[in-house]
Amino acid sequence: MTLTPSPLTPQTPVLSLAEARVLSTLMEKARTVPDSYPLTLNSLLLGCNQKSSRDPYMELAEADVVTALDALKSSNLVRESSGGRSTRFEHNFQRGMGVYEQAAVLLGLLMLRGPQTAGELRLNAERWYKFADISSVEGFLEELQDRAAEKGGALVVKLARAPGAREQRWAHLLCGPVDATQTGAPGSTRSAEGANPSQTLARIDQLEAQVTQLQETVRYLCNELGLTPPTQA
Repeated sequence: MTLTPSPLTPQTPVLSLAEARVLSTLMEKARTVPDSYPLTLNSLLLGCNQKSSRDPYMELAEADVVTALDALKSSNLVRESSGGRSTRFEHNFQRGMGVYEQAAVLLGLLMLRGPQTAGELRLNAERWYKFADISSVEGFLEELQDRAAEKGGALVVKLARAPGAREQRWAHLLCGPVDATQTGAPGSTRSAEGANPSQTLARIDQLEAQVTQLQETVRYLCNELGLTPPTQA
């Protein structure tokens, strides 16, 4: 197995899976529920563990989130705000990583939802940022892949094409190097789940959440196009 060389400099922290989930959840909620942002610890925990729009599905404990927040604050990627009855948290990703807004959106989605094609990223970014077309998404992804070494190196990698797929998927490198020969196809990293009933149930829950998300996307597109949404069985 050949791994891509680690692109990260000492100034660019390598995130744990929990840190990536906490950070990307803050990035998502800042754009999708601005009236509730910054988030309290409890709201952040619920967001990290929600079953929809998450890959992989995680069950973080409050202690996991607190530990992740401490690490992210040390890396200047999260800030704590006081005031009111509860401490609240907000991300500082764009400035902390030194990337453009569009690049930050794509990295946030990759952390939150796992490997995706440029088309999937454009669709999933609708509530975060409206990209003009798929080519503009591809342009920012290529810039992140070709990021100069003095700026910290590549932050994404293009994965091998999945059998029968027309497009290749992209993965982020914020949690360290990944195997660029993997396809990034859904379920490709979970081949051992069949032997564990609890993991199988978690996978079923995740698939149900993905179906719900697809249904929401269909309703949104029908509304945009002035069409009547299909009746659910």
